[in-house]
Amino acid sequence: MQVKDNLEATTQLVPAMQSAIAEGNIKEAAAYLDQIETHTAEARGAGTDPLWRAAGALPWFGQNFSAVTDITVAADVVVSAAAPLMGSLGPGVLEVFVPKDGKIELQPLQELSPKLMRASATVDAAHESLDQIDQEQLLPQLSEPLSQATLALEGVQSTLSGAASAADILPAMLGGAGDRNYLVLVQNNAEIRATGGIPGALVVLKTSNGQIEFTDHGSASALGRFKPPLEVDEQQERIYTTRLGGYMQNVNLTPDFPTAASTAQAMWEKENPKSKIDGVVALDAVVLSHLLVATGPVELSSLGSLPVDTGELPTTLDSANVVQTLISDVYREIEEPQMQDAYFAAVASDIFAAVTEGSTDPVEMLNAVRKSAEDQRLFAWSGHKHEQTVISASSLGGSIVTEEPTVGVYFNDGTGAKMDYYVAREVQLIERCEPDGYYRYAVRATLTNNAPEDAAEALPEYVTGGGYFGVSPGTVRTNIYAYGPSDWLLESASVDGEKAPFGSYRHGDSPVAGQTVALKPGESTTVEFEFSSLYETVEPQLRVTPTVQARSEVVIPEQSGPDCSS
Repeated sequence: MQVKDNLEATTQLVPAMQSAIAEGNIKEAAAYLDQIETHTAEARGAGTDPLWRAAGALPWFGQNFSAVTDITVAADVVVSAAAPLMGSLGPGVLEVFVPKDGKIELQPLQELSPKLMRASATVDAAHESLDQIDQEQLLPQLSEPLSQATLALEGVQSTLSGAASAADILPAMLGGAGDRNYLVLVQNNAEIRATGGIPGALVVLKTSNGQIEFTDHGSASALGRFKPPLEVDEQQERIYTTRLGGYMQNVNLTPDFPTAASTAQAMWEKENPKSKIDGVVALDAVVLSHLLVATGPVELSSLGSLPVDTGELPTTLDSANVVQTLISDVYREIEEPQMQDAYFAAVASDIFAAVTEGSTDPVEMLNAVRKSAEDQRLFAWSGHKHEQTVISASSLGGSIVTEEPTVGVYFNDGTGAKMDYYVAREVQLIERCEPDGYYRYAVRATLTNNAPEDAAEALPEYVTGGGYFGVSPGTVRTNIYAYGPSDWLLESASVDGEKAPFGSYRHGDSPVAGQTVALKPGESTTVEFEFSSLYETVEPQLRVTPTVQARSEVVIPEQSGPDCSS
C-alpha cells in the first residue's frame, strides 16, 4: 500500500510539473519535483525493505516482489537525477535558447550540456532495468503498472536525450568553433513537394560565436537548370527522375531530407562558388505562423524598398494572416514571379529580424519549434558528421531510414502551378488482417479539389499553370507515393475502389508505390495501396507530407478490421 499510494501520488504530480516547465515556470516545477522526490523515496524505502527483498528470492511468486523493487528504484533514481538538474535552472533558463540583439550566448549552453548528459545517462540506465523485467511472469496487477511506468520513462528518456543532444551540438552550430553558413529553404505548400512545398525562396544565415546574421537570399528559379543534373542516389532518381538533381525546385521531390538538403547544398555552392554551406534548414509558412505567435505581429518595413506595388497585401503579418498571404494572396497582387521572390525575401528578412531582436517570448518560441518539428514541417541537416548523427536521430532529421517501422504518404505536384492551396487531403492506415496467413494493410489517401468552379478564369494564370504542363487550368494533378516498412510486400493499388496500374519501386529497404491523379474543381478521389506482411506491424509511425491543413485534419486515426482483435 505504501508503494501504491506513493507512486499514484507521483503519477498525479508529474503532469503538473511538465505543464509548469512548458510554461517556463521553473520555480513552480521545482516545487512539484520536491513533492515527487518525497513520494518516490518513500516508495523505494518500502520496495527495498530487507524482508521484501527476501521475498523476491521465493520460487514462482518471487519475481513479483522483485519487479516492485525494480520499479520503485527506477522511479527514485530518475527523480534523483532530475533534482540537481532542476536546481541548476534559473527563472530565465529558457531565454538562453532565444536570440537577443541577434545573438545566442554560448556559455550557458555549454554549462548546461554535461548536466543534461549525466541526467540522460541515468534515465537510460533506469529504463534498461525496467525493460529487462519479464512481464509475462508477473501478475496482471503488476504487469499493467510496469507497462505504464516503462512508457512514462520512455517519454522522459526521449525528452532528456533530445535536450542533451541539442546542448551538445548547438554551440558549434552557432559558430562557437568557427563561422558557419546555413541555407534556408522556404517551402511553399501551394505547390506541394514530399517534404512540404517547392523551395522557392532561399535565405543564407551566418553564425559566428552565437551571432546570427541574414547574409544572402535568392530564389530557386534564379538558379535555373543544372546540365548535366547533379548526381543523386540511383534508386531515388528512378522514382523521381533526373529532375531531382536538375532543379533546386525539385530537390525535395524525395521525402528523404538528407538527400534533398545535400543536393541543395551542392547546387547553391555550384552557383555561388565563394559561399560554403555547412547545413540546410527547411520550413514552411505554417512554421512562420507558429513563430509569429512568439514574436507577435511583425511590421513589414522592408516592403518600402521593393520595386513593385504590393496592392492589398497586408503591411503587418501575424499568426492568423501569414499563411494565406504567402501562399495565396501574393499571387493575386503580384503577377511577376521575380517580384514575388523579392517579396518573399523581404518578408523573410523582417520576420528574421523580429525573431532575433530579443523581444520574443521564449516559451512560445520553444513551443513553435517543438510543434513544427512534431508536425514534420521543420527539418535540419548538417554537413558535419557528428552533428548530423545527432540530428538524424531526432524529428528534425527527416530521413526515411528510421529505427521504428514507418509508413510514409507523400505528395508531389504534377500541375506545375500553385493549386495545392485548394486541395484538402486525408490519409489513413488500415489493418485488414485477412485470415490467410498474412497481415494485410492498406494505405488510403483521399484528395479533394476545393478550387472555385470557375478557377480557370477566376485565378491568376501563375496559380492555375495556364495549361503549360498539359494540365487544364483549374485541374490539379498530384503524384502520390506510399512507403512501407522493409518487411512489407507491395501488392496492388486501387482508385475509387477500382483496381488500377501503379508504379512499384524500392527506396533503400522500403517498398514504394506510386500513383498519379488529376482532379477538376469540386472533384474528389480515394487512392489505396495494398501491402502484406508475414509479421504484424505494431503501431507503425505515419509520416505525411505537411500541407496547408493542420496535421490533425489530414491524418485519420488508424483503423483495424473486425478480425484484428487478437
